[in-house]
Amino acid sequence: MAGIGTKCVQAGYTPKNGEPRQIPIIESTTFKYDTGDAMGALFDLEASGYFYSRLQNPTCDAVAAKIAALEGGTAAMLTSSGQAASFLAMFNLCSAGDHVVSSSAIYGGTYNLLAVTMKRMGISSTFVSPDCTEEELEAAFTPETKLVFGETVANPALNVLDIEKFARAAHRHGVPLIVDNTFPTPVNCRPMEWGADIVTHSTTKYMDGHGSAVGGAIIDSGKFDWMAHADKFPGLCTPDESYHGITYAEKFGQGGAFITKATAQLMRDLGVTPSPMSAYLLNLGLESLHVRMARHCASAQKVAEFLAANDAIAWVNYPGLPSSKDHALAVKYMPNGTCGVISFGVRGGRAAAGRFMEALRLIAIETHVADARSCCLHPATTTHRQMNDDELLAAGVSADLVRLSVGLEDADDLIADISAALAAAAK
Repeated sequence: MAGIGTKCVQAGYTPKNGEPRQIPIIESTTFKYDTGDAMGALFDLEASGYFYSRLQNPTCDAVAAKIAALEGGTAAMLTSSGQAASFLAMFNLCSAGDHVVSSSAIYGGTYNLLAVTMKRMGISSTFVSPDCTEEELEAAFTPETKLVFGETVANPALNVLDIEKFARAAHRHGVPLIVDNTFPTPVNCRPMEWGADIVTHSTTKYMDGHGSAVGGAIIDSGKFDWMAHADKFPGLCTPDESYHGITYAEKFGQGGAFITKATAQLMRDLGVTPSPMSAYLLNLGLESLHVRMARHCASAQKVAEFLAANDAIAWVNYPGLPSSKDHALAVKYMPNGTCGVISFGVRGGRAAAGRFMEALRLIAIETHVADARSCCLHPATTTHRQMNDDELLAAGVSADLVRLSVGLEDADDLIADISAALAAAAK
């Protein structure tokens, strides 16, 4: 079996004799057929192929196939953003009246999606601490629960999810575990090997790695038996009249039902379509992902150790530090490194954090993370500003938290920039 680096470079697309070596950009909205019957077979899901790029496109499918290989899944799809990936993955299983159990330590936008937008759709959520006991996690379930959601490494709190604990709870209740694996990427963690059933990504982050294209991905492990829990998942296990009565779980099996439904039904109706050009740019990033992640992690470790030893810093959270409460989980699930993101507090609180960030010269203030260029953010006043103080604390976000994304610059240059900014902030 090929190693992760070989998959980053080679998986998803194998050119035939005389075909382009690089994945072709099929920048076409539609595809031509000789007969209406041939196209009709595609609309009936009786044949594979392409007819309209809102549903599928060859460039996007090749890149999705690479990501499926990287995660060890059976099928995958790209979406227009990571947020779209999270929504489609959950909405593919939920209807009005259903319920989600989620870790509370998740990206603020995903929290808002669950707590506000999906709530308006009649889908309720219960948020539990990633550090909860088995009993506390068990108490969060209801008869209407359809899935469990969490992030491998939470953005921005950097909590490490105990994937096996959450998977056990989900499976006891006959529902899948969906894990957002954006920060570690499959180079550092493959959640499906620890019990996750569905994996999502914001490919905008490390997978792209260069801030060039917004995107998302959903990958199915093919391991969850939908028909064994048919009463919970009628959308997959009963006929879909919009496709002539096809039952996805029967026709496409465990390995294909979830992604086929999400593509044929949800992408058809919601249209969160990935661009072929964006998919092409994403693939360029994927080809060097295994090399870049090693550098991100090594530099972040060095920066985190500098911060931990600096008197101007109130606290540092980085799973690679032995002082991190989640260090043991990080070693278990991500022995080769977690990610290049560090969270820390500047002594003096919110005001001092602001002065520190404004004094940085090499590291930019951006609403972004996991990029080749280092950047930082104050989540309480940006990405998580919709949360009140109690919700911020539940998500592991304090008012003084600065999220630093360590890029591919020389670590010593980043440390010099941080040191100078801390000195300026103290004046």
